[in-house]
Amino acid sequence: MITVNEILNQQELSKQDIIRLLSITDKGDQELLIKKAYSIKESTIGKRVFLRGLIEFSNYCRKNCYYCGIRRENSKASRYSMTDEEILEVVDFAQRKQLTGIVLQSGELSSVDFIKRITALITKIKKATNPEFRITLSLGEQSLETYQRWFDAGAQRYLLRIETSSEDLYKKIHPVDDLHSFKVRLKCIENIQKAGYMTGTGVMIGLPFQTIENLTDDLLFIKERDIDMVGMGPYLEHADTPLYNHKDLLMPAMERFNLSIRMIAVLRIMMPDINIASTTALQSIVPLGREAGLKAGANVMMPNLTPLKYRSSYLLYDNKACINEDTDDCLNFLEKRIRMIGEEIAYNDYGDSIHFIKRK
Repeated sequence: MITVNEILNQQELSKQDIIRLLSITDKGDQELLIKKAYSIKESTIGKRVFLRGLIEFSNYCRKNCYYCGIRRENSKASRYSMTDEEILEVVDFAQRKQLTGIVLQSGELSSVDFIKRITALITKIKKATNPEFRITLSLGEQSLETYQRWFDAGAQRYLLRIETSSEDLYKKIHPVDDLHSFKVRLKCIENIQKAGYMTGTGVMIGLPFQTIENLTDDLLFIKERDIDMVGMGPYLEHADTPLYNHKDLLMPAMERFNLSIRMIAVLRIMMPDINIASTTALQSIVPLGREAGLKAGANVMMPNLTPLKYRSSYLLYDNKACINEDTDDCLNFLEKRIRMIGEEIAYNDYGDSIHFIKRK
């Protein structure tokens, strides 16, 4: 049988190679994989980490996804929506902290009022920031017209996680109705690219019913769709969701963590010049989980800038990290930890995906 080291020395990875790498159980083999991925990240992007300030401005959602704590039918969720003034205060804080962009994230809504509000909010942010300040949107499925409207208003990046590229698995983790369509999700990814955005997607790792082949297909999907930025991390359960009923099918949290690290590493090998986020979910399992993600090939972090009074209400999963940390302290601590692993924050770099720049 071909060794992991021999696979890592190949020019291209086959589907069977990816399955083998994701199935690693030997600690030494995992270290080889991580070392290879980090060397590619270092030579392509450098020892730099790009920060995007995350603003979770509302947890109202029209969707009813089985895995999500802010799903529409979770009556236990404490609903909130930040005002534009509150959001602009956070944007000002981000600028003062030398961050070069923010991520606007909320539950999914698509009403006329919501679309108009986001359009106006983007315009306000552009007026309050320097012309190059980056706005990333993570606002779910919308029409091509809406994506284009927001892009024309000044947003440059859009993140829509596919969660899984398997239609069969998608149907197991969502209601089967007109509001939860796998084909619509795929079309939205296509429309986001068509509108001109730097396009991001991602998947959950370690879901009930999920196989290593599913995850392999996820990575191949990301490559085939020519994605520019990826955010993926371990699936973490929420007690007030239907998927929690299948918690007995889950692999242990540390296995989900290690599998997530291998996913990051393999994706970096497959797509050397994309942006890959090291997600908060990693830190929710291991205190230095996000740093481990960086050492496996990730190059982006999204510190949570949401005001503390709202942060504990945006719970997609239980035991979320950083919900009680003062934002100033969190940023200072984050910088120290990044330096501790030999990386540095690229404060003066907008951190656009090299993959996106090359294609343009």
